[in-house]
Amino acid sequence: MGLDVEISESVREYYGQVLQSSNDLKTSACCTPDAMPRYLRALLSGVHPEVQGRFYGCGSPLPPALSGKTVLDLGCGAGRDCYLLSHLVGAEGRVIGVDMTLEQLEVAMRYRDWHSARLGYANVEFVHGHIENLAAVGIADGSIDVVVSNCVINLSPEKPQVLAEIFRVLKPGGELYFSDVFADRRIPAELCKDRVLLGECLGGAWYWEDFRRILDGLGCPDVRVVKENFISLDDPEVAAKIGMVKFRSVTVRAFKMQLEDRCEDFGQVACYLGGIPEHPHAFDLDDHHHFETHRPLRVCGNTADMLTGSRYAPHFQVMGDKSRHFGLFDGTPGPQGESAVAGGSCC
Repeated sequence: MGLDVEISESVREYYGQVLQSSNDLKTSACCTPDAMPRYLRALLSGVHPEVQGRFYGCGSPLPPALSGKTVLDLGCGAGRDCYLLSHLVGAEGRVIGVDMTLEQLEVAMRYRDWHSARLGYANVEFVHGHIENLAAVGIADGSIDVVVSNCVINLSPEKPQVLAEIFRVLKPGGELYFSDVFADRRIPAELCKDRVLLGECLGGAWYWEDFRRILDGLGCPDVRVVKENFISLDDPEVAAKIGMVKFRSVTVRAFKMQLEDRCEDFGQVACYLGGIPEHPHAFDLDDHHHFETHRPLRVCGNTADMLTGSRYAPHFQVMGDKSRHFGLFDGTPGPQGESAVAGGSCC
């Protein structure tokens, strides 16, 4: 049996047979509902208790402005996030969940009619398959508005292929928005095969710089951190094996569009106009772009393009174009690592 197949089988067994509820987890990689935005927590009452109990994610990677959109959930498990998304996309939207673990999908599909009856419409479908090969389950090129994933991509032994598939199926201007576990170093090879560490989303955790390089190679040189949380290793067995590594649960967003590999200054200013119901007073693009409603903010060229080239465009006014260039944006490291001119920073 090849290593990739061995890892996949180990993950399938852990999530299909070992874990029976979120109480069986050994680490804090899977966050509590308290980490959710309030508007999402309010929707949890509309999700069946058994579906909630079989949730093993590490955050709430469900972005706003999804009405009428087609959203793909990679590694959907028992379907909790899919059923939350069904509220957010509405009757005109569509949610597709993909997972390789039949035991999890059986739970998800068992309650599909239950959720549809409560909503008054059916817009969720579940597919058995591998996230490394979305073509095999019928996901066409450029057919998806938003791809989400909740602490799943780290479980794949073929992470570069997963990201390649994501950017294949996204529409131009589409968004990848996901939470996952990242490590402060590359995990030793022998620990990458440990069944418990794999199942707890630690053995397959990404070293951030490797993740960044993969995305850059796929034509996505600017990935943004939305939020992050330290993961504690509370189980003595787990800590004894891998306690030398620091882990973080990170929510990330990236867009399928042409961007530069540095934050360049074109003298542009962006203003959030409001209109996203969940964000009446402000919108956070990432952990350092906080847009108060109607308050202009200087932005780099990449940030301007993200706001105008994505589904967020109706909610923003960007003043200025790229006809005049002022060099690297304030605070962006220069060629030798030195900072550009001091001042307000975009990136």
